[in-house]
Amino acid sequence: MVRLSPEGLLQDGKKRVVIVGAGAAGMACAATLAQHPDKYKVTVIERMGVTGGQATSIPLDKAKYGTSWLNDGVQGGSPIFKHTFNFFRQYGHEPHEIKLQVSFGKGRDGFWTNCFPSQLVEDFSGDIKKFGKVLKLIKWTMPVLGLVPVRIMLRMFLFSKDFGDKMVFPLIALFLGTGNQTANVSCAILERLFDDPNMKLWDYDPDTLLPNLPTMMTFPNLHNFYQDWCADLRSKGVDIRLNTDVTAILGRGETGVVLQTRPFNPEANDRQGKHTGPTSTTETFDELVLAVLADDAKKILGRIATWRERFVLGGARFYDDITITHSDSKYFDSIYETRFNPDLCAKPKSRAQEDQIKFSKNEIRGESGEPGGYRPMYYTHSYAEDPRKIEMSFDCTNYQHQFRLDNHAEIAPIVHENHVFQTIFLDKTSRHLWTIDQIAEDKIIERKWWHQLGHRWQHYVRVVPLMMFINGKNRTWFAGSWTLVNMHELACVSGIAAAYRMGADYEKFDDFAEDFFRKYLLVSHGVLYKASKKRQ
Repeated sequence: MVRLSPEGLLQDGKKRVVIVGAGAAGMACAATLAQHPDKYKVTVIERMGVTGGQATSIPLDKAKYGTSWLNDGVQGGSPIFKHTFNFFRQYGHEPHEIKLQVSFGKGRDGFWTNCFPSQLVEDFSGDIKKFGKVLKLIKWTMPVLGLVPVRIMLRMFLFSKDFGDKMVFPLIALFLGTGNQTANVSCAILERLFDDPNMKLWDYDPDTLLPNLPTMMTFPNLHNFYQDWCADLRSKGVDIRLNTDVTAILGRGETGVVLQTRPFNPEANDRQGKHTGPTSTTETFDELVLAVLADDAKKILGRIATWRERFVLGGARFYDDITITHSDSKYFDSIYETRFNPDLCAKPKSRAQEDQIKFSKNEIRGESGEPGGYRPMYYTHSYAEDPRKIEMSFDCTNYQHQFRLDNHAEIAPIVHENHVFQTIFLDKTSRHLWTIDQIAEDKIIERKWWHQLGHRWQHYVRVVPLMMFINGKNRTWFAGSWTLVNMHELACVSGIAAAYRMGADYEKFDDFAEDFFRKYLLVSHGVLYKASKKRQ
């Protein structure tokens, strides 16, 4: 056990910090603390064999699929992900811009897209215009209307049921990863999605709801990036221990945080993992950062969790989803509208809509010079038995940049039959609704389970506003995207915020990013950001 001085510091004057979890939040926290090697001795403990958390990559058969790798967990994000991109660029990894094409539903009565005018958008034109007015009302009456679930708001303002089922719910579920809990998402998150400059993914469009071809960014090879990040932090003295599990927190007090760890093999027991090696190793640290999911943090704290921690952490609800990476184009075509079909077009009402149709037919290039053609990247499929529940998919060949760049082409020159798709089946308790059994077994490349946050309205009543009352108490800090909304950028910012609260500097590199950090710090820690001197 490490000997502590009465002040809780190591004898060499460095504060000993342990970070549990080496995903985006944990790595960002470690990187921020590592800027002060004279102040902190940083240890990162991760039960998996690699860093990155859900930001993973898998190998592909380049001869068949046109590239040798695929990001299979986190694929991309908004241009506002400033902290994420800053970390990427520190190690020579660049995100790539793409004009996003989306396909929702199937058939004339269920399909709509942001690529060209559709009958569904025309049918709901009144609802779409009213939706913009309601977004403003939510903003003006925050937090009263902000806490109302989306499903209740749609009824309150007399929106048609089909507008919610076919347009609103799939849109939120796809871009915020809210899955089958979308109907229970708070209106505050909905409003932020369209209006908050720090969180919005696109601008609200009064004619089509989703603007034509918004700019998004695809991520570089995340496995390689996290390897580079890990190697750099180790070179700076950060002790990163992979395949190591925290089995218990034995105490948190004036003399430090005492925890036990064991070696862990995540690949054992059909990827359920098992402990290996010695029974346990006991160590003492000055500060603890739990950069893991809320339910994992609660489990790790165990009996020593305070009632506040149990209440706040217990308010975050998670669901088990499975991602199937595959190349079953026949299945994909049967579920989604993958090709331009003139029968799905509504009659154009403007020159702009005429050009959208020409673009989708590959007759002209886009306004920014992007190559023409209808080639969706994101898809959703709603269940007839329960339209509020969906499954969502990606045509990764159309979406991820390496399929184009590795072939020195503007558009991936891969035949449709060899496209790489991902289909995400949400909440294993809804297994009876899934179309998973329709995917040909010999077309499956990878299966991977995920434990995902459900952005229920209760999360924004019980978890988000109360984080400030448990952060920093009992030498413990919490970091992760679950503290606000499920985005890689939020994970990074949450880790930086925990380091800042322990006394590390926030290094400004962008005005927008600094403003985002300031707002997060206030919401999750209840602390005002001071640009000059950073203090707890």
